[in-house]
Parts: sequence; structure tokens; C-alpha cells
Amino acid sequence: MQHRYRNPAVALSSLCLGLLVAAPAHAASLQQVSNWGASGVPSYVQMHIYVPDKLATKPPILVSAHSCGSTASGQMGNIPKIKAAADKNGFILILPDNPGQNCWDVGAKDTSLKHDAGGDTKAVAQMVKYALTKYNGDASRVYAMGGSSGAMLTQALMAVYPDIFRAGAARAGVPAGCWAEGYNSGMQWSDSCAGGNVSKTAQQWGDLARAMYPGYTGHRPRLQIIQGDADQTISFKNSAEAIKQWTNVLGLSTAPSSTDMTTTSVSTYTRQFWKNTCDYVVFETWAGKGGSHSMGYEEDAILKFFGLDVVSEKDPEPDCPAGGGGSGSGGAGGSGGASSASGGSGGTSGASTGGLAGSASTGGGAGPTAGSGGSSGSGVIGVSGASTGIAGSVASGGSAVGSGTSGAPGQSTAGKPGAGSSEPDSGGCALVAGQSKSKHAYGAVALGLALLALQRRRRSVQR
Repeated sequence: MQHRYRNPAVALSSLCLGLLVAAPAHAASLQQVSNWGASGVPSYVQMHIYVPDKLATKPPILVSAHSCGSTASGQMGNIPKIKAAADKNGFILILPDNPGQNCWDVGAKDTSLKHDAGGDTKAVAQMVKYALTKYNGDASRVYAMGGSSGAMLTQALMAVYPDIFRAGAARAGVPAGCWAEGYNSGMQWSDSCAGGNVSKTAQQWGDLARAMYPGYTGHRPRLQIIQGDADQTISFKNSAEAIKQWTNVLGLSTAPSSTDMTTTSVSTYTRQFWKNTCDYVVFETWAGKGGSHSMGYEEDAILKFFGLDVVSEKDPEPDCPAGGGGSGSGGAGGSGGASSASGGSGGTSGASTGGLAGSASTGGGAGPTAGSGGSSGSGVIGVSGASTGIAGSVASGGSAVGSGTSGAPGQSTAGKPGAGSSEPDSGGCALVAGQSKSKHAYGAVALGLALLALQRRRRSVQR
């Protein structure tokens, strides 16, 4: 036995082969960060991060926030294409979590809705700063996305921390500051805003967002808003209110630069696009025909909007010194926005479509407003398992939204807490990391086998 491998190369290759076969291949996975410099933020907030095995030299960072009652791992399961793009193009994912809470605290006007004042928004900002420092991240390419409560957090981050975020994508959210109206801090919920009962002029919405970071005059993040027009949990009227807010904040006309329709695997959408003075789209809205609250993420569109669908060293939006995308207050005049009565397409029975912006009577108009006849909702914002949920504002008994994986649908009446299953896009499913196979392992196997064959041939010749 002691003379079995007289050739050192054969012995070494066999040893390496054994080690490679025994050791599992490494694969990136979602990891909790225990010490990310949290200071002056809620103690319940957790940071989870996904760092791909092949990291860009200066990696962009994308924050992906979960919906009410969900988790970081549940959110990771909702964005498989975004995870695959992170693996391919080398950007980092941050997934914040809030165990023990129902939704994000974007109605807390004295903390989360003020720059550097605390709350969940400050916690996310600190997570981003940690990742930028630790991984030599690209501070000019930081983005945020989310659905439902995660979308509300996204819009709040765009207003409270425009100095950190370059762009955001929000699915089924509300304007920044809307959630503070009638805010229930115990459940992090607002019946008033969810029901579409908060309406302001474009100037009022814009002023509200600018007041979240007084004196800020730098670049304002571009924004992509997506929502189903039959959403029975978060009224579709909130999309029209968000249009008022962000066209005003971004200094855009109330009327879109262009419109179109597109059909994806998720829905058929009416889309509106606004360009800044440098002719770049900095705001777009997608209205899904007949779409519910729990529509899937348009991951391909989100990745393209952020410029994360390809390997690039810069954000796709060019700097616009002429003022496009600044903090202007245009569009604050008359009341000629579209409605179900005049000016643009309005509500039909059920959900209001919101339509395209109508022409303003004076001063640029207040922008598009939702038509009458907005849909009433029967949904429940649930909490995973049998925890307390928030019943939808309707008469059909608080049926659960979608099909969460845990907990039974709650029986509840309008406005009353009930047991509910998780929101569909929380999924309740943990991330299952795919096992990667190492090319180096295969190479070592081939080398080992070749050397063994050579050794046997030499022995045969010697005999």
C-alpha cells in the first residue's frame, strides 16, 4: 500500500480530488447581519443581505422591502429574477425585516417621515451606509423596491432620503405621507389612506414630501409606480394621488410625455411616462387592468428601470443640470385633472381607472384625480400564521387576500382585526438557495483521472 502512488503528482491530484468531492460547493445565500451600526432606530428592525459570489468592483445596492406580515426570506422568494440578475451582474440585495410588527412604520410622521429622525426609514438608510462601506458599494447607484407596505416604505424613502436613493419602484403603495392620516401605530395601519380617502392638491403633496428633508436641493429620485386598478386592499385612487405628488416633486408637467399599453405575463397595463427637461423618463405609472392587490412583480421592468438588467458602471439616468428632476413645485394651479366627470378617462363600475391627466384650467392643474366609483375592498392584510390581521374596508366579510401559505383565512367585519393568512407576495416561503457546481471541481476530477490512467500505463510498460 505504501508504494501505491509513487508519482507525487498522482498522489496530490488524488488528494485534491477527494477534498473537492467531500466539500460542498459554495453558494451565496441570504444572511442576517447582526451588527450594522444601528443607532436611534427601532430595536425590532433586522438587516438581511444577499451578496452574490461574483461581486462587481463597485456594486450597486438594491433594497427590497416586504409587505405587511411577511419576512425578509419571504420577500426573497418573491423576486427570483432579481436574485438571478444579482448573481449575474454583481449587485447587492438588502432585505430589511421587522419581526413582531405588522407593516412598516411609514405613518410615524415624527420619526420615519423626517430625515434622520429615526423609525424604519432611518434603519434602512443605515443598512445602506453599512453595505456601501463594507463592500465598496457604488453610492450613486442605490435603489429601493417593494410591494404593498414595502411600496409605501419605498415612496417614503424617496422623500425622506433623496440623498441616498437614485430611484425606486413601488407596487401597490401610497404617496409619501399619506399613511400618516389616521395612522394606527399599534398595527402600523391607516384606514383613511388605504381606503383612498386622502386627497390633496399637487402642491400640497409636493410640499409634504419636501418637508421630510427641509432645505434639500439635490437630485430627486426617479420613480416607477405599478398597481392593479381593481385593488381592493389599497385603493387605486392612491395611484392618482401619487401622480400628483411626484410630478410636483420632480418638477414635471401634470400631463404625461407619452402613454402606451403593454401586456406581460402578469397583466395588461396602461402606462404613462414623464420625461424631464433632459428628455429622460424619470417617472412612470403602470395601471394593471383588473389587477388585484397581490399582483406579481414586473421584475424585468424593474431591473431595466434601475439599469440592473446589464453590467454597467453608471446609473442609466444622465445628470440633468438644466433642472429636470429637481425639487421644483410646478403643477400647483387649477383643478382640471382627469376625473370620471371630465378631462380624462374615469371610473367605471368597480375600480376607478384614474385615466390620463386632463388639461388644467389654470396654473398647470392639480393633476389627474381618480374617478368616482372606486372599488370597495374585501381584503385582509394578514399576518403570517394566526396572528392578527387588518380587515379590509368592505362588507363581504374580510376574505383573505390571495393565498398565503400559513394560517387560516380570517372571519372579520369591516375595520375589525381578524386572523388572516399572509399577503400573497409575502408567500411565507423561505429562500431555497440553488446548489451551484464548481467548474474547478470538474477540472480536478478530469486531471486526477488522467494522471491515474498515465500511472497505470507506465506500470504496464514496466512489466
